[in-house]
Amino acid sequence: MGMTLVEKILSRATGQAAVKAGDVVEPRVDLAMSHENAALVINQFQEIYQGTGLDARVWNPDKIALIFDHRVPAEGAKTATNQKKVREFATMQGINKFHDIRGDEGGICHQILPENGYVLPGQVVVGTDSHTTSHGALGAFAFGIGATEMASVWALGRVLNVEVPGTIKVEVHGDFQPYVLPKDLILYLIGQISAQGANFKVIEFHGPTIRRISTSGRLTICNMAVEAGATAGIVPADTESIRYLHEEAGVKGAIEALHPDVDANYDRVIEVDASVLAPQVACPHTVDNVKPIQEVVGKDINQIVIGSCTNGRLDDIQIAAQILEGKKVARNVRMLVFPASARIYRQALKEGYLMTLMEAGAVVMNSGCGPCLGVHQGALADGDVALATTNRNFKGRMGNPSAEVYLCSPAVAAASALTGKITDPRKGA
Repeated sequence: MGMTLVEKILSRATGQAAVKAGDVVEPRVDLAMSHENAALVINQFQEIYQGTGLDARVWNPDKIALIFDHRVPAEGAKTATNQKKVREFATMQGINKFHDIRGDEGGICHQILPENGYVLPGQVVVGTDSHTTSHGALGAFAFGIGATEMASVWALGRVLNVEVPGTIKVEVHGDFQPYVLPKDLILYLIGQISAQGANFKVIEFHGPTIRRISTSGRLTICNMAVEAGATAGIVPADTESIRYLHEEAGVKGAIEALHPDVDANYDRVIEVDASVLAPQVACPHTVDNVKPIQEVVGKDINQIVIGSCTNGRLDDIQIAAQILEGKKVARNVRMLVFPASARIYRQALKEGYLMTLMEAGAVVMNSGCGPCLGVHQGALADGDVALATTNRNFKGRMGNPSAEVYLCSPAVAAASALTGKITDPRKGA
């Protein structure tokens, strides 16, 4: 029996000839990422060395990335102090993949890693953030871990006691209808298999539709694989992956790509026809409470958010600008736009997309996670209804358990901004 893509990656990362689902392994790590929660990891890391007389040095500073994105700029003294602690640690340890709050290199961690070429096919990538699954878009095995686990990675350079996950194969064919986007595909899939449908599994995406999707769209799909309970989402690297890494991420030289065997053993195979998909909306208060847009059209909304690690890239901003060009956001709606990185912000500025959005009435914010985690920059009032391109809509997710959050694509968000109600972008957008 052949091997899935993740089995091949873990086989190489452990130096074993072959591993299979259910084996327990300790793979070498190619990249370890943390954001502001690195302050907690630092505490755990330093505890490892207490009383040993050894110098607390990370195993390889070139394989650690630290990015401020969740609370930028700092919303309070505690956050600012923690960020200071991380800055000092990065300097002391010689960590060069450090992205501070800057207008030339800052942004959301799950955008910073791919656009800087930090992630390559076949790598093992870990992060102290559940949406580290995003980086499976480039053919890496990328998954979230806790602060204590990350501290041990910083010390040892490997992840301890990893059970090789089984894999669900998702085969997608058919062309999307106009204004139906990769976000709609992943929302549909989550709705079909449920928030627990891929627990402790990897979702491996295949098919002609996936091969036609840009890296941006693949990042969206893999980002939200975790919302189906998956350990990781992964797209086998292909010509689009190589193009992105060479042309957009600036990676030099040949790039090796691993692929699953044709006779790989999958736990389940799911077929999806993208041509019949309508825009999808995840309704409160679970991500798998997904409905086609025609079932929720007309719902009044108070705030729209376009951005986050899921949908803050240039094509997301572009389609919103196209829909809003020459028009106005409804007076009863607040529209916030968060480019995913400083690079994307500059590109959108150069292309005129941000001016179009601002002239329509949107407020363009600095690159970062914004209100997604419910800390600052757009918290909701009691009874507010938000429509967002973010990835979670749990009760209280945007800072108020008395509010509601609906999830959608940038096209649905932009069309709805014009009416103040959930609106199908295919109807006169």
